[in-house]
Amino acid sequence: MNIYRVGGAVRDELLGLPVQDRDYVVVGATPEQMLAQGYRPVGKDFPVFLHPQTQEEYALARTERKTAPGYKGFVFHTDSAVTLEQDLARRDLTINAIAKGDDGVLVDPFHGQDDIRARVFRHVSDAFVEDPVRILRLARFAARFPAFTVAPETNALMQTMVRDGEVDALVPERVWQELARGMQEQRPSRMFDVLRACGALARILPELEALWGVPQPAKYHPEIDTGVHVMMVLDYAASCDYSLGVRFAALMHDLGKGTTPAELWPSHHGHEGRSVELVEAICVRLKVPNDCRDLAIITAREHGNVGRAFELRPATIINLLARCDGFRKPERFHDMLRASECDRRGRTGFESVAFPQLDYLMGALQAAQGINAGAIAAQHQAQPARIPEAILTARTEAVAAYVATASAVAR
Repeated sequence: MNIYRVGGAVRDELLGLPVQDRDYVVVGATPEQMLAQGYRPVGKDFPVFLHPQTQEEYALARTERKTAPGYKGFVFHTDSAVTLEQDLARRDLTINAIAKGDDGVLVDPFHGQDDIRARVFRHVSDAFVEDPVRILRLARFAARFPAFTVAPETNALMQTMVRDGEVDALVPERVWQELARGMQEQRPSRMFDVLRACGALARILPELEALWGVPQPAKYHPEIDTGVHVMMVLDYAASCDYSLGVRFAALMHDLGKGTTPAELWPSHHGHEGRSVELVEAICVRLKVPNDCRDLAIITAREHGNVGRAFELRPATIINLLARCDGFRKPERFHDMLRASECDRRGRTGFESVAFPQLDYLMGALQAAQGINAGAIAAQHQAQPARIPEAILTARTEAVAAYVATASAVAR
């Protein structure tokens, strides 16, 4: 029985990066031998075991055979006779098909070290086409390792997979899982670059694909192209280390511009409402978690109002706070403002521009929250139906007093 460290742990070590998770492959062993040594089985489709002390994963060397469409259509074969090279041959990319023995010797039958040095993503074999999740994984790796490029032959293979309908077999949960992980990497725009280059984005998120080639007014958007703008917004959110919810909201905020009739370009009047409809449809289709969905919706709907914050009357600000449920969920309101800040700074030449609207509107929320609702309710015990109106009036007056002093300072 021989044990090798494999996959991402070896790759990241060779890249000089911190190693997070370590996976191992066991060659020349049977499930019975693993159990006899105290390993605990956890694999459903093929034998994977947890080490009795470290709880790290150890998988028996295996081969696989495609039997049906999609990423679940595989039959796995494990046997003590399966070699390390056979196991590595079923992996996706050459940089992930390197093993390291206990003696420190690297086993690299597919020249993954060369591709690491060249910063290239290259498929191990044509078996890559059998698993559509590999397209998403490669795109996610591009977001994590933005200096890497996709080998032309690998991109051609992915284009074939898209044409053959393999991407259409992906289940929504897995699509969201991979997209969410990619959005949380250092340069998430690279993920979408890769998906666009092979045609997968048009199948997975056609609403997003539609943004490229749609112009915006150069005065406000020197980058002009809406797709380019959205990628800049997303990358800015990543540079601030904002949450997944903020990053997803940044990605979704301008979808309505893709439905503007060409004869109206570069104006996009009313795109906010159209964006909301598209965001809602995507979130249903991909089964996006509620917190990400809700933040993306209010950002798509309100980011224009946030940009015009200093033009809003106190009563209008109160309405904005109420629509966003800011009194009950102030942190989500703050995240919406962060996403709107990313929208402003995700433009060519605007990267460092001031965005006082964030502090200004948070100050308005705090002013409105500062009223004593309990005391107001007590004053109207005899006429309880008037309590909501009295609280609204008090909040509006508090925001008006705040605006009178804060707007000039904030600008």
